Amino acid sequence: MDVLRGIWESMIEPHAPLPLQAAWLTILASALLVLVPVIWHVTRHGITIVHEGGHGVAATLSGRRLSGIRLHSDTSGLTVSRGRPRGPGMVFTLMAGYTAPAVLGLGAAWLLGRGYDVGLLWLLLVALVLLLVQIRNWFGLWSVLVAGAVIFAVSWFGSPLVQSVFALALTAFLLLGALRTVMELQRSRSRGSAASSDADQLARLTHVPGIFWVGVFLAVDLACVALAARFLGLV
Repeated sequence: MDVLRGIWESMIEPHAPLPLQAAWLTILASALLVLVPVIWHVTRHGITIVHEGGHGVAATLSGRRLSGIRLHSDTSGLTVSRGRPRGPGMVFTLMAGYTAPAVLGLGAAWLLGRGYDVGLLWLLLVALVLLLVQIRNWFGLWSVLVAGAVIFAVSWFGSPLVQSVFALALTAFLLLGALRTVMELQRSRSRGSAASSDADQLARLTHVPGIFWVGVFLAVDLACVALAARFLGLV
């Protein structure tokens, strides 16, 4: 009980915000995680976890039955749910993937703007535990466990400064990574190698061109970035 009480107290105790210069340096470091190809090949797995988790949450909220989630070593993933093959629930489920990292980043920025760095990290850890029970392959299991171990280590052993820097870096990574994956999606579509992408599945369901849905993903992600910057006091 003392341990749980200590965790709860650390979650609700706000931290002072990072100095503006330190905040921008942290965001720059996160940008490198997204922009440098050799690094992005590894860090993109984090975006895939959130992407597939977004599909899973949307499927559950729309009344579909979540059958499981697979994460693959090539940074792709697959979320399987059962229910009506058409209709609003399926549309909502498909829309959630490419917007989930930015929406989560926006929520994280809202918490950070109020000083709840540690609270954010523990909430993310809980989300990973809930996701873990839906994973249906070994690589996916390993990916989620590694992500959870990193977040736990920072939450439990990190100093307040380390926790604040890590929380901001993770938030910026989610927001910037969301934008990059949408751009990668359209690049793959333009090459004709993404016929089963979320955008093209939405196009077949709604009879609205896939490029429209790519635009929707991008608009949502950009809006989240803009709002997050305000929550963090960067603009």
